[in-house]
Amino acid sequence: MNRLTARLALVTCLSTLLSSGAAVSDNLASSIEQDYNDRLGALFTHFHKNPELSLVEVKTAKRLAEELRGSGFEVTEGVGGTGIVAIMKNGDGPLVMMRADMDGLPVEEKSGLDYASTVTQIDPITGNSVAVMHACGHDVHITSLAGTAKQMSERRDQWSGTLMLIGQPAEERIRGAKAMMDDNLWQRFGKPDYALAFHVGAGLPAGIINVQEGSPYAGADTVDIIVHGVGAHGASPHAGKDPILLGSQIVVALQTLVSRELPPREPGVVTVGSFHGGTKHNIISDRAHLQLTVRNTNLGTRDTLLKGIKRIAENLGRAAGLPEDKLPEVIYSPSSTPPTINTTDLVRRLKAVWQAGIGEDQVFSISSQGMGAEDFPYFTTDPAIASVYFNIGGTSQADLAAAASGGPAIPSHHSPLFKIDPQPSVTRGVQATVLALLDLMPAGK
Repeated sequence: MNRLTARLALVTCLSTLLSSGAAVSDNLASSIEQDYNDRLGALFTHFHKNPELSLVEVKTAKRLAEELRGSGFEVTEGVGGTGIVAIMKNGDGPLVMMRADMDGLPVEEKSGLDYASTVTQIDPITGNSVAVMHACGHDVHITSLAGTAKQMSERRDQWSGTLMLIGQPAEERIRGAKAMMDDNLWQRFGKPDYALAFHVGAGLPAGIINVQEGSPYAGADTVDIIVHGVGAHGASPHAGKDPILLGSQIVVALQTLVSRELPPREPGVVTVGSFHGGTKHNIISDRAHLQLTVRNTNLGTRDTLLKGIKRIAENLGRAAGLPEDKLPEVIYSPSSTPPTINTTDLVRRLKAVWQAGIGEDQVFSISSQGMGAEDFPYFTTDPAIASVYFNIGGTSQADLAAAASGGPAIPSHHSPLFKIDPQPSVTRGVQATVLALLDLMPAGK
């Protein structure tokens, strides 16, 4: 059985478990269900039909701010750009933060949904007009945040402390969390004792909770390598130094970082996603440009990979006979993020809360198959804050069963075909968040 077949078999099994009637907190679940029917369903459709790109989530932020104010929160807009911070003080106790990201992606939607996005927008980075889609489920996140606000407001007799709800911009560009922190987020609103976030997951049955110890999302660094050479005629290679040949050697050598410098059980990725060099068939250029993404799940691995990239590039330049002033330049972009690392004891605490309040057959710990990254760690790493980032399944049982039987594959995040079963995804997102918050901020403590 290959890995894909095994994963489809697993999620089909999980889908069957969802119908087994696990014990739930009936009052909370029914209240959330009613709110979905009355308000959240329409709100999700609105957000999905009206996505906005990173850094320009103006209308999205305004609507989310209105929803949170309507639940009695004190809302500050314009934090770190379009970010919003909603505060509800409810007596003594811990300060707990729940974050939801707001931005869409420059993708033309082809999901076939009757509420599919037809929006176009000017990309603030490129200046181009592009189609925009919620192709990563952030519409689920912000809709659930609005639902959480209402439930917590109505249950103020059940908790004590300060609740901070954050609508974060520009997660897709790995800029929004840092921008909010650079805008003195903790100094202005207080540093949380706990920080939470969730992401809806394609390929997982809609409504299940998946929470992992360790690192659910990788750290990511963007690296550029400028390879210098000495231009010459293509028929006289001895008269120059070929940057395309040197760049090719660097690409191959970089693969030894993961295969030979990391322990075999330590994950890491070094991918060269772009290689540009030369202008014509018979000209040896004097420059080539490599663009890399580098992924890791701990800071030690990150250090090994980044230092290794510089060492390999520069020393292969020396081996090619380049002088010191023409060695390859390794440029580390500020568009990077540390790995998301969950706090182990908090994971175990909340997993027990969810198993007791929702059902053991609804809560899993399924390891990620990829090295996707998040900017949530900018909130939790420096200074360190106890945190949990979890997943809520988002794909309907019918679609999972069809895929497992050889039908259409489940579209991945960032695909133009991406779609989420909204009702179980949104309502379970609210339920899981509220149960976690009530446990972290018990009344009378």
